[in-house]
Amino acid sequence: MNIAAIIPARYASTRFPGKPLVNINGKTMIHNVYIQAKKVFDVVYVATDDNRISKEIESFGGKYVMTSKKHKSGTDRCAEAILKIEEAEGKEFDVVINIQGDEPFIKTEQLIEIKKCFNKKRTQIATLVKPINNKEDIFNTNKPKVVINKYNEAIYFSRSTIPYIRGHRETTWITKHLFYKHIGLYGYRKDVLLEITKLEQTPLEIAESLEQLRWIENGYKIKVAFTEHESVSIDTPKDLEKIKEVGLL
Repeated sequence: MNIAAIIPARYASTRFPGKPLVNINGKTMIHNVYIQAKKVFDVVYVATDDNRISKEIESFGGKYVMTSKKHKSGTDRCAEAILKIEEAEGKEFDVVINIQGDEPFIKTEQLIEIKKCFNKKRTQIATLVKPINNKEDIFNTNKPKVVINKYNEAIYFSRSTIPYIRGHRETTWITKHLFYKHIGLYGYRKDVLLEITKLEQTPLEIAESLEQLRWIENGYKIKVAFTEHESVSIDTPKDLEKIKEVGLL
């Protein structure tokens, strides 16, 4: 099974312009993510739309492909990138792993878990979830929750608290049910990736602003793997300051 790990990275972030080049423990953010990815995957590329990022990748001997500035999501950028990567590598790939470029502290164990999902041929798309262990996260609309079935497939993603625990006060919900938080790491069969990026937006996706709902609404199955590691993404300059406060920098 040929796997390509792709790290989408754009310079013109609305909330944090230039964040892939921010210094994290002596290396740029994108360099840190690349190092983690290379510990698990043989083929790793950064998919970017900016020469400042491509020059950084060149500086540490990494691989990259240039992609359009018009992409609305990392998934779309990966779909363009994989075709260019296949041309550069001279071979086809079966699976694409989409690693967010703003998570320099991603654990190799998380990458291994997403990779293992594709040992089963029926897996179309895979992602990670983490059990929620505090009541604040249950009600945090910036942390999407996931409901899964007995086959460890995602049934639904929501910014709201799901499921609703009837007959109990909200303050006790965490003791009545095991809630899961979504960790934004994805894997796709290459053919599935190329299909889902051609789909029109769907009502649930528009309502929740979660692209994975488009895939579910169109009948695709999302395999879920589990992690106990927290996701540490840097979306804004304030996130960077918080990370400094907890001693990660």
